[in-house]
Order: sequence, then C-alpha cells, then structure tokens
Amino acid sequence: MQIKVLAIGKTDHPAIEELIREYSNRLGHYIRFELEIIPDLKNTKSLSQTAQKEKEGELILKKLSPSDELILLDERGKSFSSLEFSEYLQKKMNSGLKQLIFVIGGPFGFSEAVYARCNGKISLSKMTFSHQMIRPFLTEQLYRAFTILRNEPYHHE
Repeated sequence: MQIKVLAIGKTDHPAIEELIREYSNRLGHYIRFELEIIPDLKNTKSLSQTAQKEKEGELILKKLSPSDELILLDERGKSFSSLEFSEYLQKKMNSGLKQLIFVIGGPFGFSEAVYARCNGKISLSKMTFSHQMIRPFLTEQLYRAFTILRNEPYHHE
C-alpha cells in the first residue's frame, strides 16, 4: 500500500517544512509515502468561499484514481487515539488497498463533490488548526502509527 497526503497550497514556514521532511523521511522506512502539494488558486479575492472550495475540489478530484481510498481531514470526522489510528492503518493494509489518500483542504474546507467522493473523514482534534499546521501533525501521527505496529520505542502508553 502507498499513503499519499494531498494538501492545498504551499507551506511558507521553513520550520513546518522541516518537520514535514523529517517525518516523511522516517515514514519512508515503513511504507511508500508521498506528500503532494496542489498549488494555491490564483485571484481568489473575486471568488466566494463556495466557488473557491469547488475549484479546489476539482483539483483534488483530478488527482484520484477510481481505486484510491480517499480520507478527508475534517473537524467532523472520526477521532482516534494513536493506538486506534495504527489499528485503522493496519486494517487498510490488510484489505489489499493499493493507495490510501489523506486530503488536507484549503482554508474553507471541501466542496460537496469531494465530500461525495470520500470514503471517510478523520479529525486529529476537536480544535481547529491551520491547514499548514495539520501537515506535520498528520505526518507525525502516520510515523507514530507505524512505530506502534512494529512495537518500536517511540510511542509511550
């Protein structure tokens, strides 16, 4: 299985980029992992929030294959402990899934078309974080999940 994270807009904070690189490199020891950035839309001042979400949604949907499992990071999604998240990933791997895609949306969330295509939603917290901050949080949690599955001394319970 491959895990891909799709995110809208580049990260403009070097410290955040460094954390993402660190955990992406660590993840590479366990699974094929990729973070793909979908460029920010241009001239969004003339767009409503709904129109911006729709345009971002079109870009997200173009990146998908029919067999991909699409999971949205959404505040209304299912919450997991780190142990539960590792079990969730293990089930996905056991199912024979080729590619699991997590999507971090733009500042206004997702279009209805993206919600209709998704296979699930997860929440990393009841709190709201910037779409840039979620990137290192998700990448670290993916790494943590694989260390849990391998019984490695990273996660302490």
